[in-house]
Amino acid sequence: MNIFEYQFFWNAVLSVLLMSITAGIVGTYVVSRRMLFITGGITHASFGGLGLGLFAGLPPTITALIFAILSAIGVEWTSRRGAVREDSAIAVFWSLGMALGIIFVFLTPGYTPGLTGFLFGNILAVTTRDLMLFAIFTAITALLAAIFNKTVIYTAFDRDFAKIRGINVRAVEYIVMLVLSICVVLSIKLIGIMLLLSFLSLPQMTAELFVRRYNGIMLLSAAIAILGGLGGLAVSFATDKPAGACIVFVLATIYMALRCFKKTAQ
Repeated sequence: MNIFEYQFFWNAVLSVLLMSITAGIVGTYVVSRRMLFITGGITHASFGGLGLGLFAGLPPTITALIFAILSAIGVEWTSRRGAVREDSAIAVFWSLGMALGIIFVFLTPGYTPGLTGFLFGNILAVTTRDLMLFAIFTAITALLAAIFNKTVIYTAFDRDFAKIRGINVRAVEYIVMLVLSICVVLSIKLIGIMLLLSFLSLPQMTAELFVRRYNGIMLLSAAIAILGGLGGLAVSFATDKPAGACIVFVLATIYMALRCFKKTAQ
């Protein structure tokens, strides 16, 4: 029980709560629009920014955010213009970002101790400043989701109907990509590049087993993410294993258990 006396543990718990709320909002849109591959591309492309930040002595989070935003806009722009297929554009930005990241890390003199944290996450190393930034982002994301709820739903499920309703679909899509890019970069330190995609999809996949309405999936997936996040922290503490991996493991276990339960009940 001594773990509850440490500030880093409470920072980790609050991070899980905030990240789960954001994942519920952003992840539901991502899964509804079948944008998981795009999200993976943005996540891995940001590695190029991390490598550049380490090499140039700049804040890695800032450079990763720039890479993530540019890759998101690049994928959306090239695919909409019809120059290349969307999956091809994603593959290009995905591989280019990873290649640049590896090159910059290789060129960086000395040892880069923070690299492992960005790749696999280290939620126990979250600072109060990180927590404040994520709290502000979560509040803004929740406010935008509440104000533009119907606009987002129309755009996610039927772009033509949204255009008929007078919605600037292109602007909405670019704004969502911007929010997604910020969410990816802020979450990298918590869950890691390699595992982030699972945190943005597993809660939604679990929620879809029982709920079909967009808002219902969003709320239930946030609750499942909180449950899996706190459960993952408990498993991490009990087994002395990385917290990010334990969180994803618990979320995957919840999904498989509930899926089996639903099949058995039917």
